[in-house]
Amino acid sequence: MKFCKLVAFVACIALLSSCDYQKYNHIGQKDVNVANSYVYGVSPDSLPRQMANKYDAQPELETRVAAIRAKLYGGPMPSSLVKQ
Repeated sequence: MKFCKLVAFVACIALLSSCDYQKYNHIGQKDVNVANSYVYGVSPDSLPRQMANKYDAQPELETRVAAIRAKLYGGPMPSSLVKQ
């Protein structure tokens, strides 16, 4: 019984200490686009200029899109899942 409690205690400590596991799993590198308003916008809270691109709807592509969705997902997508 004492051994089981010791194993459970060690397991809990191991699990709790692994909360910061991904803390150091990144590479620190300089962002070359930090001053690029096309990528990040004029401020950190604004939309980038590349989001302003609007494209005309092309209804002739709907059949091709439906065929690609059917091939990828195994059938036609329900209208509730299709992004309009």
